[in-house]
Formats: sequence, C-alpha cells, structure tokens
Amino acid sequence: MNEAFDIPVLIAGGGPMGLVLALELEYHGIGAILVERNLGTTRHPKMDITSGRSMEVFRRLGVAEALRDVAVPSDHNLSVVWCDKPDGVELARFDYPSVDEARTQLKNENSGAMALEPSMRVSQVILEPVLKGVLERRSKHVELRFGWGLTELVQDENGVTAKIQSTESGEVKTIRCQYLAGCDGANSVARRELGIHTNTVTPLQILGVGDRNNLMDEYRGKPPADAPRAPQRYMIHFKSPDREMFEKFGYAWHLQCPRSWAIIAQDDVDTWTVHTPPELYPGVIDDADPKDVLFHLFGREFECEVLVHNRWYPRLGLADSYGEGRVWLAGDAVHQVIPTGGYGMNSGVGDVLGLGWVLAAQVNGWAGEHLFQAYESERRHVAARNRIASGTHSGVRIKIREACPENLWDEGPEADAARAEIGHYIQELGNLENEAWGIEFGYRYDDSPAICHEGGEAPAYEWERYEPTTWPGSRAPNVFLSDGEPLYDKFGRGFTLLSTGEVACDHLVEAARAVGMPLELLVVDDPLVAQLYERKLVLIRPDQHVAWRGNTQPETFENSLAVIDRVRGATGRAA
Repeated sequence: MNEAFDIPVLIAGGGPMGLVLALELEYHGIGAILVERNLGTTRHPKMDITSGRSMEVFRRLGVAEALRDVAVPSDHNLSVVWCDKPDGVELARFDYPSVDEARTQLKNENSGAMALEPSMRVSQVILEPVLKGVLERRSKHVELRFGWGLTELVQDENGVTAKIQSTESGEVKTIRCQYLAGCDGANSVARRELGIHTNTVTPLQILGVGDRNNLMDEYRGKPPADAPRAPQRYMIHFKSPDREMFEKFGYAWHLQCPRSWAIIAQDDVDTWTVHTPPELYPGVIDDADPKDVLFHLFGREFECEVLVHNRWYPRLGLADSYGEGRVWLAGDAVHQVIPTGGYGMNSGVGDVLGLGWVLAAQVNGWAGEHLFQAYESERRHVAARNRIASGTHSGVRIKIREACPENLWDEGPEADAARAEIGHYIQELGNLENEAWGIEFGYRYDDSPAICHEGGEAPAYEWERYEPTTWPGSRAPNVFLSDGEPLYDKFGRGFTLLSTGEVACDHLVEAARAVGMPLELLVVDDPLVAQLYERKLVLIRPDQHVAWRGNTQPETFENSLAVIDRVRGATGRAA
C-alpha cells in the first residue's frame, strides 16, 4: 500500500528562493507547503538587481511584468558613477541601457547573444511581497504558512518527517512529505539537520585560486574554522526627499566614492542604501546616531529618515554538499557571496529553477536515480565559479580604495590632478562586476551526469563574454522568430525537442513516452534558428539548458532510449 503524505514537497524558507521554488512547483502542478518563520516578507534591503537570466525565469513563470510594475521605471538608465561626494566631482562612470533601450537593442540585433529579458532594478524588500501575492492569488497547488519555521527533520527511504513551530504561539506540528527543499538561508536549519559543512573564505584568499572558470573543490572542507573574517561593513537604509543631492549625475544606480562608501538607489525616488567599511571611521560609527553617520559620510546635513541600519560581514561561503536522500538545498543555504556583481539571489534563482524540475520529475515518477546528483554537480559548479567572481570584483574595489589619494576631498590643482588620476585608474580597471555576461547566463553544465556530452573542442567558457551555442549543458539561446515571437515562449513545460529541418525524430519521442518523460516536439522553420542552433535536432530541458543535440536521431529506438535515460538521470545505458 502506498503511504499517504501530507504534501509532496515541503519548502523551508519564504524568502525569494522559497517563493520562486513555490512558483516553479506550481508551474509543474506539484503540491507544496511553504513555511517561513517570519510573519511577513523581509524589511532588509537585500539585492538591488535582478539579472536578465533571472528575468527569463520570471517570464517563464508569468510574473515578470508584475515585478516590472513595481521596479525602477523602464526608461531609467543603469549608471555606475564614481565621485568624491554625492554633490561633488564625477571621477568615472559606466553607463548601461535602460530596460526600454535594452529591449530595442535585443530585437534589432536578434543574435542570441543577449538574455531574452533585460535586467531589472528592484529591491528584495519590494520583490518578495509581489511573489508572495502572486502565489496567494493564483496558486492551486501551493500553500503558504508564514509564521511557521522548520525545527527538525528526519528522513527515511520513503519520505521526510518534519517538525514546524509557530513563531507566535510555540505550537509544534508534524508534516510528512515526499521531499523537503531547504531554502532557509545562510543559517539553514535544513542544512544543519543534514550536518553539511559550509566553508567560508575572504576576497583576498579567493584571489589566489588558479582556474577561475572551473574551480569546484579548491576549498572543499577548507579553510579551518578559525580562518580570518572579511572586514565588516556598515549599512544604512534610508529615505530622503533631497533628490538634487543624490541625482547630480543623473539617475545613478550605484554612486560610489573610491575612498569610503557606495550608495545604491533603490527606486530613483526617495530610497537609498549606503554601505561603508566602519574601520575607516574609528569612533564615528560606534554609538553614533545613523543620521550623524550619514552626515559625516557625505559632508553635510540633509533631510532623511533611517529605516534600517546594521553591521554585516561579507561572506564567500560554499557548502560541501547540496543535500542527500530526499532533502535538497538551494540559495543562501548552500552558497553566500558578497553583493559585488549581484550573484546572491540571482544564483539562487538558477538553483530553484534546476531543483524545481528535478523535484517535479521525482514526484511524477519519471526521474532516474542520478537526477539529484546532477542538480548538485550543475549548481555547485556555478556557485563555485560565482564565488570566485564575487570575491574578484570585491578585490577590484579594494584596489581602488588602496589607490585613492589622501587629498581626495581637498581643493586646489594638486587635488584636482589626484581626482583625475584616480578616475582614470577606475576607468582603466573597468566594471566587469556589471558586465560579466558569461557569469550571468553563459554558465555550462560540463560535468553533469544528466547531459549527453560531446567529444571535440568545446566553445570558449569565459566570464567577460557570452557566445550563443547549443553545446550540451549550455543555456539554449533565444531569438525572435519571423512573427516577432521569442523562441523561448514556445518551449514546453517539460522537455522540448526542437527540430529545425525535415528529419525523423520518432524514436526519441517514443522513448520519452515509454518512460513517462514529458516531451513536446517543436518544429521551427526559421533560417536564423537553424543557423544558431547548430544541429537539426536539439533536446532542451525544462530549465532551458541543452541536454542533447544531433543532425539525426539515434539509429534505433534502444539508442534513443539511452539518450532519454541519460537526460532523466537514469543508469544502465550509455548515451
């Protein structure tokens, strides 16, 4: 007799990762309960950029426009400005197109070299309530329980028994589920219950690694627990009507002083967040009113309201494992990065996209025994790569601070010359932290056991640039078809077999049907797609990554079944 479960999937954590995973499971029609110990969404101003890749995921889930409705207006540009003070002298700047401009560029170029959706400026404080509201209004399969937190879990061969506790009353309940997803942040209870170690390094330690693209295990189990912490940061989140002061250089997404602070414009209206190293101001930040700290940092008083302020430690952490058995982790529960580059939440969106379809495959009974291991192999590689990128970007900022002249705020010809020199230095260093498209959407799953890998020389795999490719493991590129519709919008909820020519594919379709794997055949007669996709048949996973490709299908049904078994994580056949 089959065991009765309360729910197929229990999601621990109601931050952005838990909410996006809930949307992903809803998308696949999988029942879930989400528990979050806090009574509501976050008040802390985490995250200020949603990457183009994350926006592709949100588009697929049907929430992209709801998020853009509350984000920074689409006609505002993304500029990173370095200056001596907000109302002072511009030292260097890096300008990026607005959402509207990026959309125009995307359609005009139509080369597959850009994400389908432009990035979006929005704070997590604003993003989380939108995701929660969408689930509350639309969900047929997911139940949200805010004010309940995971406290314990025990798994066995058949499922997971979890205890959850009410934050308000202390009441404890037990939930029996098939699978548990730990999306409960850096202090994850799920990770603790599994006994998984997370190692943490500093930016200076990470700058010494070798292969920055493919590092996986360089720091597995290291360094020791007493490794030095990165220097503290102090954050003040505030409102001010003094837009003239903060917008002297136009709409600036980041306004940065090379010597001391960075200001993030949260809405281009009245809300900003400033981060500064407190050790630069001994005796100023300790025991000071945060308003006085702001006045000291910016050199004058102005009208403001402080919303949140606190110290925090930059963390570059990576878990040794992403889970085991029926309990798997995602987001900050398995990796933590410094905000430089915006890889925190955006990496997590990739995690839950990958974990969501794997959980759906497990619940629906067509997953092979290696699919969870494929999830860990794929996403831990991305996290290791992103951790190095985040630390490297932070290292660039350290270099700029060390090169900053002592007379930055002085007057006279010598100070003018010093400001010009540091500005030139910043411009020469560049702004890779906001231009690493290979990090953002060019990552590849080269070592995944659920990808049909090819021999020969693989395409370049770099941080700085992305070249569209269907090399197995890559994110499938998007283009606009002759009718103006994005190719991405035609992909199915399960696997999609894209055919760009008159070629038989019946064996692959029959093999997928034989094991219950959802597969839709998509025939596209478009010269651009045929050229860009490199093969006449391309098998695309639910997470939009290429699983297999060929100019003809495998010769026999058995060979086709070997391909299908490989991509669903089964064993016993070579692909």
